[in-house]
Amino acid sequence: MSRLTLSKDPVALAADLIDIASPSHHEKALADAIEAGLRPLEKDGVEILRIDNTLLARTNRGFRERVILAGHIDTVPIADNVPHRLEGAGEDAILHGCGAVDMKTGLACYLHAFASLAGSTRLSRDLTLICYEGEEVASRFNGLGFVEKRAPEWLRGDVALLGEPSGRVIEAGCQGSIRLTLTAHGERAHSARAWLGDNAAHRLAGVMQRIDDYPPRTVTIDGCEYREGLNVVGLAAGVATNTLPDEARLTVNFRFAPDRLLEDAMGHLRQVLAVDDDPAFDVHVDDAVGGALPGLHAPAAEELVRAVAGEVRAKFGWTDVARFSSLNIPAVNFGPGDPGYAHKPGEQCPVSDITHVAGVLELYLTGEFSKQ
Repeated sequence: MSRLTLSKDPVALAADLIDIASPSHHEKALADAIEAGLRPLEKDGVEILRIDNTLLARTNRGFRERVILAGHIDTVPIADNVPHRLEGAGEDAILHGCGAVDMKTGLACYLHAFASLAGSTRLSRDLTLICYEGEEVASRFNGLGFVEKRAPEWLRGDVALLGEPSGRVIEAGCQGSIRLTLTAHGERAHSARAWLGDNAAHRLAGVMQRIDDYPPRTVTIDGCEYREGLNVVGLAAGVATNTLPDEARLTVNFRFAPDRLLEDAMGHLRQVLAVDDDPAFDVHVDDAVGGALPGLHAPAAEELVRAVAGEVRAKFGWTDVARFSSLNIPAVNFGPGDPGYAHKPGEQCPVSDITHVAGVLELYLTGEFSKQ
């Protein structure tokens, strides 16, 4: 079993994390390595818990505030981009590899901060570290959900930081996401005698036109601008090139601003699609998760904003800040890397982003930024 040295330079640690492949549902090797790296911290009074392939660790030093540092350990499938590759030198270097953006570099920063400060006299806030499985797949596999059900006392804190890629600035809150699959039913027939059948694919035309005509909102909350979107993300039909399909499927994704509750967003989406009362359609909810408001006014969050010199923007994609928001814990995304590279075969992160995030975390968790 591999063992990670968590207190090593965060760039080198990020490279080590990338080299232990961990696509969703195959996180065990990396979870084992992280656990082996955490165990020596028990001598400093760190409490450790493992739930399946999710690792939790926390200090209990009696500080006034507790900060949760959370990051997922899974990645999208490998695309010939493991092991890592380092291009260039020094602060101009670029780290390449699966997870270099989403989110093994952020995870490295959080692991490094926890391991370096858990027993240090410099620490000014108690810490809870959560390294969890199953973020890149359907929400029912998400390790944070397992923690919420089986060890909810570990999800208590004054602010939660997620190491999702945010270009080394704070991305506040997140948008919600609903994914529906609409299945249209018709009657199969030879295309030379189309009048004897009912083309299911054609039934989707009206729905697709409504989606194309949909005017998405732009919403500003606490100075953060969120942009909604309604899009077709999947389309399937056809049995043969001379045959009318008797079934056609359309997958739709609605990304909504966090001022909408999930149930309100669902009602709005179904109203736009306008197929609920049509017996020719079946509607299946593939996934539905609410968003999270920015939560920047909590004292612990305000101090983090000051630590990054006020560099804050909205998070468009859904992240697990929403889970913490539902527990009334302010949460933000703060990690290295351009999210535009996430999930790409050419995933890459500047070394300077990693060192910057690691440095800000150290200053924030020790309170030393206020002395500069």
